[in-house]
Amino acid sequence: MSLEVKVRKGEPMERALRRLKKRLDREGVIRDVRAKRYFVKPAQAKRRKKKELDFNNMLRVRYSNM
Repeated sequence: MSLEVKVRKGEPMERALRRLKKRLDREGVIRDVRAKRYFVKPAQAKRRKKKELDFNNMLRVRYSNM
């Protein structure tokens, strides 16, 4: 999967780079690359996932009453 951003006529390179970064962020590419930098044991992955779910549920419960 390759993402490409075409530089429009008269568009500065910085703006095109910014569009590319936003697109990569939306697609989750950067997050995946950072997550796969090193091996994570399956038990650790489960633990982290459960911790995230518990935290999100706590927030959902906390702010559902408002």
